[in-house]
Amino acid sequence: MPSLAPAEQRVARLVLGDPRSFANLPVSTLAERAHVSKPTVVRFCRSMGYDGLSDFKLKLAGSVSEGVPFIHRSVDPDDKTGDVLVKVIDNAVAAFLKYRNDASTFAIERAAEALAAACKTGRRIEFYGAGNSGVVALDAQHKFFRLGVNTISYSDGHMQVMSATLLGPGDCVVVVSNSGRTRDLMDACDIARRNGATTIVITATGSPLATAGHIHLAADHPEGYDRYSPMVSRLLHLMIIDVLATTVALRIGGKLQPLLREMKNNLRTKRYA
Repeated sequence: MPSLAPAEQRVARLVLGDPRSFANLPVSTLAERAHVSKPTVVRFCRSMGYDGLSDFKLKLAGSVSEGVPFIHRSVDPDDKTGDVLVKVIDNAVAAFLKYRNDASTFAIERAAEALAAACKTGRRIEFYGAGNSGVVALDAQHKFFRLGVNTISYSDGHMQVMSATLLGPGDCVVVVSNSGRTRDLMDACDIARRNGATTIVITATGSPLATAGHIHLAADHPEGYDRYSPMVSRLLHLMIIDVLATTVALRIGGKLQPLLREMKNNLRTKRYA
């Protein structure tokens, strides 16, 4: 507090007095209650080491509210349906915007280049995940399968180890994990890497898996993996897969468009008019 400017100290006192309200009120109301300008509220958040008001609110909400265990971090037991709707959507949107601002384009570029190279040379691309992350791996396999890629996904630990043993140089493995601490995924990633395959990991920064692969695509969020159902993290992982699939599709080039058109035409008979 003493290190802050006098106006910013008034904002700090507002935070300490009622952190839950601060996390939910608009900037105009916060400025009015602290008797400061709206830019001062933003400056306070940056003085505290955050990117801005939205980033500060996201972290503040995560630290003051334990939410409903195993369901969603932001919701409270007495929330009405409308409150739940807003909180769940706002939490997801805030995580997406934070990822957009923090994502390493260099890491995404490296991953896309490795995956595109595997596509062009006919090598294998495999996706591994466990539990909810296994569903994300399956979605990734579907997206890359549509691009004409030789790909498969595994959510069973034994199958992951066996398949990783058969990989070699030029092949790619994408390992998806919320916690980054699943033993089976770590084992499969290590085996694939030893055999010369390029390993891409989508997981939280600072986890064991984050350092186990060649390329780390950080998926950081305030959701506690051991306490809450992976809602935001799952959406974040799916979005990262979408980014990868799109960047790889652009690298595959023009031959992809006729293939996708033909696929769409062939599927028309499967739908009611």
